[in-house]
Amino acid sequence: MAALLLGLLLFAMQSPPIPSRPQLPHILIIGVRKGGTRALIEMLSLHSSVAAAQNEVHFFDWESHFQRGLPWYLSQMPYAFPDQLTVEKTPAYFTSSKVPKRIHQMNTDIKLLLILRDPTERVLSDYTQVFYNRLQKHKRYQPIESVLVKDGEINLGYKALNRSLYYVHMQNWLQYFPLESIHIVDGDELIRDPFPEMKKVERFLKLEPQINASNFYFNKTKGFYCLRDHGRERCLHDSKGRAHPHVAPAILQKLYQFFHEPNKKFFELVGRTFTWK
Repeated sequence: MAALLLGLLLFAMQSPPIPSRPQLPHILIIGVRKGGTRALIEMLSLHSSVAAAQNEVHFFDWESHFQRGLPWYLSQMPYAFPDQLTVEKTPAYFTSSKVPKRIHQMNTDIKLLLILRDPTERVLSDYTQVFYNRLQKHKRYQPIESVLVKDGEINLGYKALNRSLYYVHMQNWLQYFPLESIHIVDGDELIRDPFPEMKKVERFLKLEPQINASNFYFNKTKGFYCLRDHGRERCLHDSKGRAHPHVAPAILQKLYQFFHEPNKKFFELVGRTFTWK
């Protein structure tokens, strides 16, 4: 009997740990839409101390989900080891006015990741996604010029423009969370050279350094970086990295001028500048 018990004990000590039940997230990727949130969560998943929810949960911004309560939200989280941090990403969180307060009520110490791109590029990516979605569903779509410009001026009624007014949304978040709780990932740099940006994310989250330059390789066919993890290679879906529609230079110039002042306000708000046009 003693030998049997000793054998079971040795087996238990040698067996790999079993993931515990799901945990509420320690980290939230809060946005921004078409900023690179999918790339960010996939890259963060390279770290062994991170357990990532695979789908966008939309708990804090969709009333139908929020009314189900935290037990439902918990059920959407991945199983994780006790020493792992759970992360969820929903890009719409950043631009939803009710979300910061709701997240603060759940966890005042949560770590927030916000990935941003040049606001003009983000608008064009936003349009491109909607364009292809409508094309696949055989629905009518509006040419990009007609949604960007109205009566010769920037169309302020276009929702995609509002999503790129980063300072407006950031002001709302800073009412509930200190700037130290929010790490801004440069989405344009993440596309150009992901490794340095991911090292900054590791430091912000106080993770043991694990992500290496060897985890990334440039795929010439796709035109962006893919991931290499323990010999397994994977790339983002083909819907990522689509070419933007051609936009007349005069309209592009109007967009750059439109975002000039909002960008300045954002830089002042976060104490940091970005190389946006």
